[in-house]
Amino acid sequence: MPERTGTVSNPVTCSYPNTLSRPTAPKIPDGEKVDFDDIQKKRQNKDLVELQALIDAHFECRKKEEEELIALKDRIEKRRSERAEQQRERAEKDKERQARREEERRLKEETDAKKRADEEAKKKSALSNMGSTYSSHLQRADQKRGGKKETEREKKKKILAARRKALNIDHLNEDKLRDKIKELHDWMTQLESEKFDHMERLKRQKYEVTTLRKRVEELRRRPAGFRLAACRRVGRSETELESLVPKRTQ
Repeated sequence: MPERTGTVSNPVTCSYPNTLSRPTAPKIPDGEKVDFDDIQKKRQNKDLVELQALIDAHFECRKKEEEELIALKDRIEKRRSERAEQQRERAEKDKERQARREEERRLKEETDAKKRADEEAKKKSALSNMGSTYSSHLQRADQKRGGKKETEREKKKKILAARRKALNIDHLNEDKLRDKIKELHDWMTQLESEKFDHMERLKRQKYEVTTLRKRVEELRRRPAGFRLAACRRVGRSETELESLVPKRTQ
């Protein structure tokens, strides 16, 4: 925006005395001797007086013009100072506003970080409690069994308990806790993958057993000679094939 230099409100107008009148011949006195030197001297004195009046009027006009110019410069400087002050205040307000935004952003990040840390701590505490509860359940089950022979289900529980990893997370900082969570996540992903493989293998085995049982049922309906030939072909005895078929209830 261009700076306004200001204008003179009351321009100075100089007026000079009207001394340049038409010259008139001096009146020669009657009956006396004319002194032309005295007349010339008086005329020169009058011209000097008029010239001095013109000079004084000129300098007075110059003085007023200079005063107006100084006043104009003062107004321009004052306006420049006011504009600089306004810009400084605006810059300070912008700086304060930016500082407030930075402080609000920092507080929000700290609050979010604290909230995430609390949630992670709750999750870890829940996992730890679940692990301790599961271990206590296994111990109580062992005490109830006493010296009885372990079943397949009990063996499975012991294997699962042995494979359970200890957390030991009380001394870890935030970065190491994140690494620990990632490690547990990868481990759970691996377990899920192994579980899926076992389930698929179990499905195939069930399908094979079901197919074999159907074949045994078909063989049981055939004559004895045909059954004997089939047993020789598969390398099994008839008793072994009979054991694959569930007993019918009476």
